[in-house]
Amino acid sequence: MKKTSNVKVAGFGGQGVMMFGQVLAYSATKDDLFGLWFPSYGPETRGGTANCAVIVSDKQINSPVFKDADHLVAFNLPSLEKFRSNVVENGLILYNGSLIKDEVKEEGKLCIGVPVNDIANELGNVKVANMVMMGAYLGLTNLFSDETIEAVIKKFLGQKKADLLDINMEAIQKGKDYIKDLGVNYA
Repeated sequence: MKKTSNVKVAGFGGQGVMMFGQVLAYSATKDDLFGLWFPSYGPETRGGTANCAVIVSDKQINSPVFKDADHLVAFNLPSLEKFRSNVVENGLILYNGSLIKDEVKEEGKLCIGVPVNDIANELGNVKVANMVMMGAYLGLTNLFSDETIEAVIKKFLGQKKADLLDINMEAIQKGKDYIKDLGVNYA
């Protein structure tokens, strides 16, 4: 793992942006790293803008704020447009290819569209699109093991939603498989 990874996750409210960020931050702490999740919401609950900053580091994090992201995970076009210029050279832009139809290109950055909504629909639950994206992200970065992610998601879902663990893990695997099939190597 790079010493510190600054990740910006953004989309509309209701797309699972905050859960995505929380899973990353909690996974860091589970693996005895430092993790920080800093949410930012628009005025609407669903359909409004939502983004979060996540920092994963092997050293103490002194501030939740960063200007430049190593990785951008964009769930919709407005989020991509808002944050794409803040990705560092050799950074990663991972975007929802189901909603962003045009191929994204940024000089000096790896840009990959993943049809997360389409894959989630094939699984029978569009609400796991964020976990398809999580799988794609983990498939590219190798940031956390399957065991760590599964333990964190299990805890996050709790007893009340324990029945959703299997479909979430299947969605993560589908995202990883999509990246594997592309043959892209980033980490």
